[in-house]
Amino acid sequence: MPDRAVASPHVVNIEDLRQLARRRLPRVVFDYLDGGAEGEVTLRENRRAFDAVTFRPRHAVSAPGVDLRTTVLGRELAVPVLLAPVGYSRVMHVAGESAAARAAGAAGTGYVLSTMSGHALEDVKTACAGPVWYQLYLLGGRAAAEAAIHRARVAGFSALVVTIDTAVAGLRERDVRNGTAQLLGGTLRARLPFLPQLLTHPRWLASFLLGGGVPPLPNVVLPGERPMPLVDVATALARAAVTWEDLRWLRDAWHGPIVVKGVLTGDDARRAVDASAAAVVVSNHGGRQLDGVPASLRALPEVVKAVGDRVEVLMDGGIRRGSDIVKALCLGARAVLVGRAYAYGLAAAGEAGVTRALEILRADLERTLHLLGCPAVTKLDPSFVDASA
Repeated sequence: MPDRAVASPHVVNIEDLRQLARRRLPRVVFDYLDGGAEGEVTLRENRRAFDAVTFRPRHAVSAPGVDLRTTVLGRELAVPVLLAPVGYSRVMHVAGESAAARAAGAAGTGYVLSTMSGHALEDVKTACAGPVWYQLYLLGGRAAAEAAIHRARVAGFSALVVTIDTAVAGLRERDVRNGTAQLLGGTLRARLPFLPQLLTHPRWLASFLLGGGVPPLPNVVLPGERPMPLVDVATALARAAVTWEDLRWLRDAWHGPIVVKGVLTGDDARRAVDASAAAVVVSNHGGRQLDGVPASLRALPEVVKAVGDRVEVLMDGGIRRGSDIVKALCLGARAVLVGRAYAYGLAAAGEAGVTRALEILRADLERTLHLLGCPAVTKLDPSFVDASA
């Protein structure tokens, strides 16, 4: 998809980028990005929760300029938005994680790299002018994790993100029906049934093949061995469950800030604080793990109340507009992480698409603050919203 597609005046919101991604990607890849677990109840609720929160603006207020800056883990961000880890980004676009990290840095914000990346962590860190965090899955066991932690420390990653909601992979029914595991981790013969839909997306297919197809995982390397071959997500997550005991071990292995992602209750938030987390991310994995859990936005106030000012609270799940970001900040989030919102742009046009997604969110955010009569994101509080519905 040429860059001019995302620069079109008709691309005015994230849904427009989603439709471009749908047209560019083979169905099996688009559904992997777009889908959720089981009946996708939580996937839908993540969006509905934002719709249920209404604003309480201050009118007749002069606000000639608004300040979008905030500080997360001691680093100033130009906007209160970080790019969340999205596994297998290289399958969506060959430039993958490096392109997303470059766009994040150019926008004055940070990027979180998934273990399930097709680009070496050193290359991703070099691409980003802002802070970069490493989301660690225990693929390959502790030895491989320790090697990745060492590389991340040397490369200059500023935080380690530990996801706690993946004891096993959620049942992502679209992926099962489409045979995503066979495309990502199967043999050449197993991939032959995908040929018809791949041939109807020649631009994606050419880029995919010229980029080397499905790469191994360059950041999962056992000592003395080659990078781990790419495996399907269900197998990968089942072998990478994290426990509170692992967090104690990680605290000794990583001397920087640890961010615990996947928190939905006050109890787990307090356990994360006890495990010396510097921040928690209220997240239901984008509705891709346990279906039927609360929307992240609905869980946010409980977590904020549980931790008080002891750690920073971030949130992800369902964010598609700048007004969604404002609602999350009003309910106590320091900043948000966005995943699909930028991944649609990445799939549509690589780095240019991620840049466009961030531009859309920034413009939305700035306009919403003006209309609320609020001069800065740091001045947002619950009085600006009604979340009683």
